[in-house]
Amino acid sequence: MQFSVWVFAPIIICSYYSFVCYRNVIKDGAFIVKVDNLDFGPEISNALCFAISKGYQVHPDAFEMLKGLDIDILGIIQDIIKAKVTSKDNSIILVEDIKMVVDKHSKNGESQNQNSSCNKSSSSSLDLLHIRNTDTSEQVSYKVLLDPTPIINSGEGVEGYTSLFRSRYEKSMHILSLRPDSRRITRVKTLKKKNTDTGNQKSYMRHEQFSGSSSTMVVAGLVMSRQFKRHGLEIVIDDFSGDLHAMGTTEDIKKQGSLITTDQMVMLELENSGKSQNFVIKNIISPDIPDHLPNRAKSESYVVLISDLHVGSKYFMETAFMKFLNWMSSADDDEIVRKIKFLCIGGDLIDGIGIFPNQDKELLELNINSQMSHVMDLLSRIPKHINVFVIPGNHDPGRRALPQPSIPRQNSEKLYTFQNFKMLGNPSLIELNGVKILMYHGQSLDDIIGTIPDLSYAKPAEAMKVLLRARHLSPIYGERTPIAPEQEDHMVITEVPDIFHSGHIHVLDAQNYRGTLIVNSGTWQGQTNFQRTMGIIPNPGVAVIVDLSTLQPFIMDFNQ
Repeated sequence: MQFSVWVFAPIIICSYYSFVCYRNVIKDGAFIVKVDNLDFGPEISNALCFAISKGYQVHPDAFEMLKGLDIDILGIIQDIIKAKVTSKDNSIILVEDIKMVVDKHSKNGESQNQNSSCNKSSSSSLDLLHIRNTDTSEQVSYKVLLDPTPIINSGEGVEGYTSLFRSRYEKSMHILSLRPDSRRITRVKTLKKKNTDTGNQKSYMRHEQFSGSSSTMVVAGLVMSRQFKRHGLEIVIDDFSGDLHAMGTTEDIKKQGSLITTDQMVMLELENSGKSQNFVIKNIISPDIPDHLPNRAKSESYVVLISDLHVGSKYFMETAFMKFLNWMSSADDDEIVRKIKFLCIGGDLIDGIGIFPNQDKELLELNINSQMSHVMDLLSRIPKHINVFVIPGNHDPGRRALPQPSIPRQNSEKLYTFQNFKMLGNPSLIELNGVKILMYHGQSLDDIIGTIPDLSYAKPAEAMKVLLRARHLSPIYGERTPIAPEQEDHMVITEVPDIFHSGHIHVLDAQNYRGTLIVNSGTWQGQTNFQRTMGIIPNPGVAVIVDLSTLQPFIMDFNQ
């Protein structure tokens, strides 16, 4: 049996933040670099001192990346500067410079490993296979870092939603506090009071009073509204001390504003228009994930990402899914399958009952227990050495509002009895061989695509970027996605994932955003009448495989 393989070439996107000054001090005979009163060891200190001695500065994003490296940091800096000297480049050392050198070292290491393997060609194939299986079997570890199932604590009514949004505000403010410019944040109430008190003073005096030597002010809060008007973009934010109206008129601000959502956290850089209580937006800053080098497994092992089976629907592609299951059991004959250690299923195992009007016309199985029994029989064919992680979707049994607990045991008892299955809530964060994977079914992508200009169902990864920039998986309240009044907002993206896996859209897409691999894993359901009406062309019958040692994704197509 032959299958098609597609390879994605990730696109790395970088951005720039304000610069930080480093100063060197002597401590116990060694150079220690002090940044924001934090001490760092001799290895990174020596690397930075070497860069400074050669006349180069290190961008703070690059500095953060260096701290996370467990390889020869001084050697990395030396290689970067050597390349810059050769090309007569006097610019600051950036994240891209580090990535380029690290990737080069990785490729050199792979070449050496390949050469080493070639030198062993005199050994029997049986011996090589035994060594390879031994190496990969030692690298199978997993952790569940976040599962909302045991910690869901819903409130009621207005008080419940007040707690939810206060939690969102506090968690988002903590994320923003890690940025250097967050120190300038002023509460809305304080800002408006100062502006009123100094209303008769000249503009430059108000600027000076608000922020010392700076000509701008900074506030942060949740976006209550975002409206495009004739004269520009009006944003209203709320920080629980009050609300503030601000207007942006430049094309750059309009573009920035088009990429934010209501109810997400933003930081606004403002200047006063010269009239009391009128503020002009100079910059819009989302919490966003930092540019980073992702964690990678120490040895080659694979995770398979799938979602949206929709068993019970007459459009469920059971033949293709059976091919997939048979392939997963072919470890003796397939080099790729031997390296698969994990399977992540991103929700919508079944099509459900009563999810949308006239759904019964599209069902082969009209009973939810029948659908669950069918999908459990299928999933029982997955080899026991593969660890399976399952989250619910909006078609599965249980609560529809986010966050969702795991699929109830009463509907899926058999899955809970499988020792290699982990039944988790939506969303969940897991760590597989050291790689952090954020699993989220993706209900809110409908709201994102419906409210952000130029987004479409054809490119779900672009909508997933909006969630990463907002650092929230379902920021918009009151649209199609139901949100429960939790005491704590479990949808805030507090930890930066190495892989962000979603489904729901049924369209295959993968991109690399600031070091995080974004994957929307398609479906196992053919095009429905609703999708045909909406012009959505799904990608059914495919599985995404990611090498955890490189985070390189590729696709197996089971339609042939």
